[in-house]
Amino acid sequence: MKVVITDYTFPDLEIERSILEPLNCEIVSGQCKTPEELIELTADADYVITQFAPVSSDVISAMQKARVIVRYGIGFDNVDCEAAAKKNIPVCNIPEFCIDEVADHTLAFMLSATRNLLANCNYMRSGKWGLGVSLDEMRCLRDLSVGIIGFGRIGRAVAERLVPFKCKVLACDPVVSPEEVKALGFTYVGLDECLAECDIVTLHCPSTPQTRNIINSESLNKMKAGSILINIGRGDLVDLSALHDALSRGHISAAALDVFDPEPLPADHRLLGMDNVMVSSHIASASPKAARTLRESAANLVAMAIRGEPLPSVVNGVTM
Repeated sequence: MKVVITDYTFPDLEIERSILEPLNCEIVSGQCKTPEELIELTADADYVITQFAPVSSDVISAMQKARVIVRYGIGFDNVDCEAAAKKNIPVCNIPEFCIDEVADHTLAFMLSATRNLLANCNYMRSGKWGLGVSLDEMRCLRDLSVGIIGFGRIGRAVAERLVPFKCKVLACDPVVSPEEVKALGFTYVGLDECLAECDIVTLHCPSTPQTRNIINSESLNKMKAGSILINIGRGDLVDLSALHDALSRGHISAAALDVFDPEPLPADHRLLGMDNVMVSSHIASASPKAARTLRESAANLVAMAIRGEPLPSVVNGVTM
């Protein structure tokens, strides 16, 4: 049986091999970036594991034998799930991966932005002493409202971390009921109310046709003047050009971004030159434990498919 790993960012594939080779699997890997490379590599694959490669409808149409496609990660927008469903190929993600890491990263961004750590660090490095920003730019979470757009596992983990800070937490998610949010101790709001009322808006929703560019010129103008935007969800949730405009005119006071569209963000992108923007290179999920969990889970999903076991975390509705 041929297991194809289309691309990966790990030092090696020893974890995957240790799980799959005892099941008589041949592991073939690449670092595919184009449909042509993917078609050549995956056409005769029995099982496919992918990380960031664009597994498009053309790539899936060329698959002759694939029984499952597994995506390294929570998001799965690089895989055409509808095309896979038409060929009766289940697509699986790893939903339990990196929840604590991403929630921690979100809190780090919030605290850095409200306490203006970057500006004050740079001020001191320049040889100066004292506040690197005006006093009214130094804020305390207790006095703020935080809006969480996307109240799944990660959104809830962020909300739980905010409880000790005593800020007001508002949750916005069309697939979660107000009763469920209330039972968890938080306040449910619609999107417009979330944008208008919150001092900090943090994005934790998947990339779907409904959420792509959910933060655009119109929605940014609805946000509270002086608010902060955080995106650790998916890069295409935010129109970066519109965000740059809102930051430049001061309507949005700061942004903190771990994901971008495109990735990697070009080195000459205008956002990188802004003092009120913090960035990290899609690393919110990173930790040794999370990386191992990710890789073991992906390989074990393939192992389950080989054994004919029911697959958890199927995202396109196909059962084997």
